[in-house]
Amino acid sequence: MVLRLDADAAIPLFEQLRAQLSVMVAVGRLEPGSRLPTVRYMATQLDLAPGTIARTYHELERDGVLEGRGRRGTFVVDEPAHSEPVQERRERTQTAAHRFAFELRQLGVGPETAREALDAAFRELEDSEMGSGA
Repeated sequence: MVLRLDADAAIPLFEQLRAQLSVMVAVGRLEPGSRLPTVRYMATQLDLAPGTIARTYHELERDGVLEGRGRRGTFVVDEPAHSEPVQERRERTQTAAHRFAFELRQLGVGPETAREALDAAFRELEDSEMGSGA
């Protein structure tokens, strides 16, 4: 999970974090049922006070995006408010996969080479995200 917080921005850190997590849920980057890091772990990773993380999680629970399950943790709700429906996201994923497979087949590329190319592309994306944020 890549989060970018700007301590010098006019927007409070908890609000920056709330907005980013909300968008991640809305676009499916955080899947329904996903467990979020503990407040303490997230605070350590982002160098923020635990109260800031707790406030963020509480706000997202109030918005219907997350649900706290006591000692088991905090989770993305099954059908988050304002999110693309899960079935539609699955259909879009399948369409993109078919398009990818078709284009690579046209190039004469086999499944193993295609998987390697896809894995490399995801690694590059993750590296670029990590290099430009928290």
